[in-house]
Amino acid sequence: MAKEITLPKLSEDADEGSVAEVLVKEGDTIEKDDSIIAVESDKATVEVPSPEAGTVKEVKVSEGDSIKTGDVILLLEDDESDEEEDESGDEEENESKENETDEDKADQDEDEKDEDVDEDDSEDDENKEKKASSDEAEGEPEESEEKESSEDEGEDESEDKKESKEEDDDEEPEESEKSGEKSAKKDSDSDEILAAPGAKRFAREQGIDLKNVKGTGPNGLITTEDVKRSGGGSSEKKKSDRELPDFSQWGQVERKPLSAIRKATAKQTQKSWQAIPHVTQFDEADVSNIQKYVEEHQEEAEGKGGKLTITAVLTKMIATALHQFPKFNASIDMESEEVILKKYTHIGIAVDTEKGLLVPIVKDVDRKSIIDISVEISELAEKAREGKLSGEEMEGGNFIISNLGGIGGTQFTPVIYHPQVAILGVSEMTAKPVYKDGSFEPVLTLPLSLSYDHRLIDGAEGARFLRYVCNALEDPYKALLGE
Repeated sequence: MAKEITLPKLSEDADEGSVAEVLVKEGDTIEKDDSIIAVESDKATVEVPSPEAGTVKEVKVSEGDSIKTGDVILLLEDDESDEEEDESGDEEENESKENETDEDKADQDEDEKDEDVDEDDSEDDENKEKKASSDEAEGEPEESEEKESSEDEGEDESEDKKESKEEDDDEEPEESEKSGEKSAKKDSDSDEILAAPGAKRFAREQGIDLKNVKGTGPNGLITTEDVKRSGGGSSEKKKSDRELPDFSQWGQVERKPLSAIRKATAKQTQKSWQAIPHVTQFDEADVSNIQKYVEEHQEEAEGKGGKLTITAVLTKMIATALHQFPKFNASIDMESEEVILKKYTHIGIAVDTEKGLLVPIVKDVDRKSIIDISVEISELAEKAREGKLSGEEMEGGNFIISNLGGIGGTQFTPVIYHPQVAILGVSEMTAKPVYKDGSFEPVLTLPLSLSYDHRLIDGAEGARFLRYVCNALEDPYKALLGE
């Protein structure tokens, strides 16, 4: 019997991806743990191993297909199990024939019994008719018949009301939504819309037009979950988000599917922008001395396989800043109205790759030296560009540094990665004339942009945090000592 091989969960928070490569074909004999396909998720490209050995009967996916956890990748044949199945199949067929013979005989006996019963019923009917005729001949009073009929009707009505009440008492709101057809009614504000009562109520509370919600219940019934998935906002906003003009009327166009990484980025940034009230603080630091430190220790970092950059230095300094300002190392739980303060320091480094933005995490930054951090950042960045990051290497971060200095620019407003509460943007270092001791001197400055969650962090705290980072960059010895 052919066995279905399905896609396992790619990582803790990755359930889907696209097929980057099919590594087997029909007729191939594979062993357990042999790679069968490569899948590109929002984090990296990973090879999926086969949990069983056997012969590939049919491949169900092709390169470029979207695939989710539980989807069938291929059908795998086990020759030994097939032989056993054939033998058992022959035995079952013989047993089936024997059973059919026994059943035919039993059916014949049953038919004979039915004929006897029919004859008995016929005799009973004749006796009943004779008795009824005799009763009519005796002639009972009409009032008695009407009274009995009225009593019977009263009992029937009482029984119906009782059954109706029991049905109403037993019916729960959730069962009403699941049953679908029983609770489905036309929406009072929309024509021909089937929606469960709970879904209608939730839609009214959220200001959602049910005309814009697709029902997944029986006969297209709209459930509360359907309304939740549709999101909030007015019908005008939803229409503008969903409906685009026909661009081809103005010229030639081409449609391309979003990559798995781009889809994940789009969803995450939209979620972050909608959930977090952003404020961005700008400042710049004199990094003349820290740049000298980088140049002096570059050889040491390269000897260990890394490259010392301003990003590595900033990563260490952000770790010390997070200890000084614990609100920036937190998340907000709005449901329970609590702040979650994290006692660990894991910092994400945004990496620009051909497939999109990836953010590997440097763990326990506060326990590592700047040289060790530089080596780890180099290794993670190389993995990101090669598509070899694991899910664990991209999870658990609580602050992100996004450095665009190598590309250029003066300032930008980075988007916070929900559920974090802050992110640091770094722009290009430039030499500026600064007035000191009665004259202008060239100073190497680094523009910094700090975006923070205004639900938790006030403007004054944001300004103090960023100034602390600038001061640490201007006094590298203070930063190295972690003061």
